[in-house]
Amino acid sequence: MKNFRFSILIMLLLAIAGCATGSHIITGKVKPALDPNKVKLYLEPPSEYEVIGIVEASSDVELFTQAAQDRAIQELKKQAAQIGANGVLIQSTGHQTNTSGYYSGGAYNPIDTETKTATGKAIFVK
Repeated sequence: MKNFRFSILIMLLLAIAGCATGSHIITGKVKPALDPNKVKLYLEPPSEYEVIGIVEASSDVELFTQAAQDRAIQELKKQAAQIGANGVLIQSTGHQTNTSGYYSGGAYNPIDTETKTATGKAIFVK
């Protein structure tokens, strides 16, 4: 019973911690920051654009996989907007499985968590 309560506590803490993280690498000319809501996503390159940088984002899955993917995409747009990109050319989306755990009563109890990831080129569409 004690292990069950501890497992529930760990899952609740993971659910509360649901946020996205991201980063960007500047490879071109930075422009003034934009509102992330104005950043558009592209699967195919638009006709005229310039690459400003590379953006990455990830978000832990708590209860729903789609919610984590949505947070990762929002973070991707936020990272692009910070360097003045009005678009993100999606390069990849995926997931990672991470294993951690705890010892209780001499036994190791593993806990798997999943992280949704997204990468793209931060672009300025002319």
